[in-house]
Amino acid sequence: MKYYVIAGERSGDFHAARLMRALKQQDAQAEFRCWGGDLMQAEGGTLVHHYQEMAIMGFLEAATSVFRFRRFLKECQQDLLAYKPDVLILVDYAGFNMRVARFAKEHNLKVFYYISPKIWAWNQGRVHKVKALVDKMFVILPFEREFYQRFGYEVDYIGNPTADAVYEHEADDDFFQRNSLDPERPIIAVLPGSRKQEIEEMLFEMLRILPPFYDYQFVVAGVKNLDANYYAHFERNNVRIIFEQTYDLLRHAKAALVTSGTATLETALFDVPQVVCYRTSAISYQIGKAVIKVPYISLVNLIAGREVVKELIQSNFTARNLVDELHRVLDDEQYIAQVKAGYADIREKLGRTNAAEKAAELMVGYLKK
Repeated sequence: MKYYVIAGERSGDFHAARLMRALKQQDAQAEFRCWGGDLMQAEGGTLVHHYQEMAIMGFLEAATSVFRFRRFLKECQQDLLAYKPDVLILVDYAGFNMRVARFAKEHNLKVFYYISPKIWAWNQGRVHKVKALVDKMFVILPFEREFYQRFGYEVDYIGNPTADAVYEHEADDDFFQRNSLDPERPIIAVLPGSRKQEIEEMLFEMLRILPPFYDYQFVVAGVKNLDANYYAHFERNNVRIIFEQTYDLLRHAKAALVTSGTATLETALFDVPQVVCYRTSAISYQIGKAVIKVPYISLVNLIAGREVVKELIQSNFTARNLVDELHRVLDDEQYIAQVKAGYADIREKLGRTNAAEKAAELMVGYLKK
């Protein structure tokens, strides 16, 4: 069968690639055309556009990129009709993907959604649009099934692919030596995100707090979709940049500073106490504050249903607050135990499944019916 897959971000590329691999196991004749990244291309997908071309962060930024957005959307619609897939598979990235879903349904194409858009966080009324446009929804967070059921929409909970990836990870015993790190000094992991815009907002502030922590080494998780030279102006004494080794970094870290996103869940699954950080433009923040309907921004707290980790958002994201919170996750044994108990609850809620394989099996089964 022919699959058209769209992922607009780095994490979507990762999860879509694992799904494509699983689909090939279920369907020996599988062919893929995709919008995504290097990992999807490595799984045999014909890449139309890389997600780097589409990366936009924040409401204001999206508004100012409207003409580029429309150009991509029109190209995608034309390409979709030319390819005539058996199914369109959308991976998160709601702003773009829901518009593609509408177009697909208008042209009688089957639509599957892998990793639900976060409509439970903002504009929950969009669930009715999802019901009308998406033939099958595959969700990865336990509370999402309950959310959709409230609106009479049955979805498939397939487990969490991030948890699968963490549990499958094999530790690199040569991590310290390979990266010229000091094995005697504990690591503070710094995960500033994967998009240049969010890194600019986050990383300088994260690294302003070095003086009180010179007994530790700060290690920044860099990504190769950005030029290595870009990170050079963040380097300084006691700071190392390493690339594409986030899981090994978290496995060896004593604590972490993490930009809100999938990385907060990854950090929790590695049992690393963390401080969640987030900042965007003032206008984007005010718009987001008006429309977001959930009490937390991190997946850790959302899954737990309570505050497990501290979130420093916008004006609260300051060097002074970072220092205070980092001391807590490094030195306050009672608080650390409380955080790790919350992490244990999250692991229990997520369960242990192979999400990509389960989704692929269900998808091929639905398509054959």
